[in-house]
Amino acid sequence: MTPSPVLISPADLQSLMAAEPTVLIDTRDADTYAAGHLPGAVNMREIFTFLASSTAEGLEALKSSFVQAFGAAGLSGAETAVFYEDALNTGYGQSCRGYYLLTWLGYPKVKVLAGGFPGWKAAGGEVSTAPATPVAATFPSMPTADVMLTKDQMLAALGRPDITLLDVRDIDEWTGESSSPYGKDFAPRKGRLPGAKWIEWYRFMKPTGAGPVMKSPLEVQAECATAGIAPTDTVYLYCFKGARASNTFLALKQAGFSDVRMYFGSWNEWSRDPALPIDDSLPLAGSALKKAA
Repeated sequence: MTPSPVLISPADLQSLMAAEPTVLIDTRDADTYAAGHLPGAVNMREIFTFLASSTAEGLEALKSSFVQAFGAAGLSGAETAVFYEDALNTGYGQSCRGYYLLTWLGYPKVKVLAGGFPGWKAAGGEVSTAPATPVAATFPSMPTADVMLTKDQMLAALGRPDITLLDVRDIDEWTGESSSPYGKDFAPRKGRLPGAKWIEWYRFMKPTGAGPVMKSPLEVQAECATAGIAPTDTVYLYCFKGARASNTFLALKQAGFSDVRMYFGSWNEWSRDPALPIDDSLPLAGSALKKAA
């Protein structure tokens, strides 16, 4: 079954807002939001900044925090939530992180603005500097979706041929030069999960005159094929804190990948537990070079 499209164009968003209840959620920082945003959009920076652990207590804190925040933004289950950031390749996947969180929480109607804020302006969309005045609602209580992975599940997946671990961090993190996007030594260890494959998250996007957009399903499948990953594979994603992996989660789901889950705690959590194994060797110093020798 073809998944319903999550990405929505500025023109289609205009039509959606005219036709049914819609809650716009701006994931940018407060100053950028104040300088201009979609009319009526609620600023929710914690979509990007919240650092989660995958313990039972950590996931409960994540759930309760966002149930409260999304309810305060006006989501009752009847409204379509639409997330946006500046551009899909500059906000580290923050709008997609909102999509992932609502997917996990079981919320039925979620969209991400294709092209982000620049795409909206390029299409002639109205911009406002007035703060939002959302009407608070009771966020619906629904079973969480099976898209969230814990560090224990990731540990159990190591070495399993039926599970593909996909690292989508920037190249300096993959090679072990840096521990995070926040500085080389922000996290205590550098490297990657043993056995992980790598596709840098930028590769699922392409430039247009109105800014970067997600590649087509066929193009996303082709990118994955370069790493030996097929739409029928079970894929466990991770990055540093679940933002860039959320961008990839959206790309893969839209491309028809049937079993995609994410380790939301990602490298920020994994690297801080010295009992968990890491691979800090040079990425190319493995079997591929031995075969070529």
